[in-house]
Amino acid sequence: MKLNKIFSWLFVGLMAISASTLTSCEDQPDKFELTGGVPTVNYIRMPYLSQADSLLDKASLSSVICLVGNNLTSIKELYFNDQKAQLNTSYITDHTMIAQIPATIPTDVTDKIYMVTRDGEKVDYDFHIVVPAPNPTSMSCEYAKAGEDVTLYGNYFVDDANVPLKVTMPDGQEITEFKNISQSAITFTLPECTTEGSLKVQTLYGETKTTFHYMDTRGMLFDFDTPWDGVNVLGNHGWHNRDIITDDTALKGKFVQLGNGSAVMSADGGWADSDFSFEYWAGSWDNPQKVNEGDGVALYNLADFSHYENMALKFEMYIPSSNPWSAGAMQICFEGFDKVSLSGNPIDGFKGTVAGANAYVFNGEGTNKEGEWGRAMYRPWTTTGSYDTGDKWVTVTIPLTNFNLDRTGAATTSVPKLPSDFASLTMFVVGGGVNGTECKPIIKMDNIRVVPNK
Repeated sequence: MKLNKIFSWLFVGLMAISASTLTSCEDQPDKFELTGGVPTVNYIRMPYLSQADSLLDKASLSSVICLVGNNLTSIKELYFNDQKAQLNTSYITDHTMIAQIPATIPTDVTDKIYMVTRDGEKVDYDFHIVVPAPNPTSMSCEYAKAGEDVTLYGNYFVDDANVPLKVTMPDGQEITEFKNISQSAITFTLPECTTEGSLKVQTLYGETKTTFHYMDTRGMLFDFDTPWDGVNVLGNHGWHNRDIITDDTALKGKFVQLGNGSAVMSADGGWADSDFSFEYWAGSWDNPQKVNEGDGVALYNLADFSHYENMALKFEMYIPSSNPWSAGAMQICFEGFDKVSLSGNPIDGFKGTVAGANAYVFNGEGTNKEGEWGRAMYRPWTTTGSYDTGDKWVTVTIPLTNFNLDRTGAATTSVPKLPSDFASLTMFVVGGGVNGTECKPIIKMDNIRVVPNK
């Protein structure tokens, strides 16, 4: 929706901009005073002076607009349909008013702006509020099984009596029965579906396909079950033999598990690599090292990282309520051959120094500022102090542009950009600069993949 894109500015940001750039309010008072009388609106335009000749008869939810007329300082309350707008008196003069259309979808659609004066008089003005098509952005678990309840998150989910909300699965099955519907989330029971692909959400205002896939196999790095080359199932390839197991909680087949229920994670996220680190370090003990084939294949051979800025790392995660997570950051780090490899042997085609098996990125002991190398810090427990997934699997999404922190959690400019920076992967719960509470977490992960996020 082009119109929605045009008007997607946030009101808070707009308010921070100098008033001289916003509007032709030449008579702005030093102090706002609510006046008597009746307001009149001559027209509505976009708020910036450079766009002052762009007159509007409609705008989308959350859009920022400028009302132009007379006696606008008499307006005490402003409504778009039945939704009340928040007014900022710093942007109201006798002749102009800058306001943001509320984000909530109206219940009573009249296509009018209502102005309530100081003295209680109500004046209306014809103006159409555009409700965008549904915008599904994520799913509680992209690998959920048939019969499980799942939630789609996003915005503009509208269930109209005449045009009911509908979700279509990748195989064409239509879902019209929902456990819960709100503007930002819809919950339903997942039917049997073995087809990978996008879901489609349809409302009165249009339809949208998800950018994510159900049962997504795009850019799969580790599913711990399927040989990527007909022979090798990628998994442990570093210092440790992390538990790769299956049990009655499994989504499908095997998964990797950090922690065993008795291993302690200290409050400061202390070093416990033997229990809380999963390593895949590209390379082999051959001379030169093999990175294009075999069980040490470089990950950039499995997924295209050319447009990393529009990609995200995803995985499914299960943390039982019996063993919640409350300390330590999962430091997720992609590494090139200059940061780590299985051995220090040369690699054909790579001209730089080949680093061997080490933990310099995490302990900072290297001589080339390895500790400043960009990684993501995932620690959902910081919101409430403790985190578990309620004995179910959930999908975790981390944009690759978020791989911009050093080992202490500070911002860094030394970040993965080139495909060669994505040869290896380490996921290690350690440090991160934020203390929590000592715990004995169990963290199960499956379907580690990189996918487009747009």
